[in-house]
Amino acid sequence: MKFVIVGAGAIGAYLGARMARAGQDVTLFARGPHLLAMQQRGVRVVSPGGDFEARPKVSGALEEIGAADVVILGVKAHGLTALAPRLGPLLTRDTIVVSTQNGLPWWFFQAEGGRYAELTPERLDPGRAISGAIDFRRVVGSIVYFSTEIAEPGVIRHIEGARISLGEPDGARSERCRAIADALNAAGLHCPVTTHLRHEIWVKLIGSVALNPMSLLTGATIGEMLRNSAVRALVRAVMTEAEEIANALGIELPVSIERRIAGAEKVGEHKTSMLQDFEAGRPMELDAIVGAVVDLGDRLGLKIPHIRTVYGCAKLMVECRGRVPA
Repeated sequence: MKFVIVGAGAIGAYLGARMARAGQDVTLFARGPHLLAMQQRGVRVVSPGGDFEARPKVSGALEEIGAADVVILGVKAHGLTALAPRLGPLLTRDTIVVSTQNGLPWWFFQAEGGRYAELTPERLDPGRAISGAIDFRRVVGSIVYFSTEIAEPGVIRHIEGARISLGEPDGARSERCRAIADALNAAGLHCPVTTHLRHEIWVKLIGSVALNPMSLLTGATIGEMLRNSAVRALVRAVMTEAEEIANALGIELPVSIERRIAGAEKVGEHKTSMLQDFEAGRPMELDAIVGAVVDLGDRLGLKIPHIRTVYGCAKLMVECRGRVPA
């Protein structure tokens, strides 16, 4: 299978390095200094499990890569609106597209026959630019459970974890999910295939909605936030409201709020990706993750006061510092 990872930042370059080291056909699409460094020196991974270097194919031009069997979308949610219409050179009739975005993916409400399609917040798919470029039937969803960051161009720091779950948006079992999972497992990752992807997305989302914006407001690591009794109580309140939204959609979460908090504690002294982006002056997923959940609460008629307050404060803080959240 020919894989193309579009948006080979911290997550995409790590996946690509793992796959290239395993001898798989993978091409990374990137830009800027990171692109040049990977073209010249390959990808160096610094990891608690052992450092290594790999030389995947790397390109800065989609039209030069050619058609792919599998396209993995490594860009963040706010970057996908502009990127999706450019993917045409990679796509054939049978090309599979794997989404890795945080928060609710643009395809979430197209699943199950589009039962809740009218609830899709505009922030998930502005002007239908993404769904207009990527046919829903191509999509395999994923949830990334490992932490990585770009230490410098061409160098990825792997902090912890190796799991990435795959699943069909409608919960069906499929051979295409199994084939992709086999490739990722062969690259040294842990890639289970789930029939409950939509539930798992919400389990991760309730953590993102609570911890990401509060990390902006406090500048604290996950461990620091959860050791503070007042912040921990606020985290629990935000998670509870996010769970109410999931329940209103008929999704019962398989993990309790306390277990979700305990899982976050295990990550320890790690800055959320949103805080890392803020400190680096990069666009953030504040609207794409938290703002979209606020919009969904509005459409469902739920008050969600804690989520609204945290979102409003985080957005105002970012705007007052001269940065516009994506």
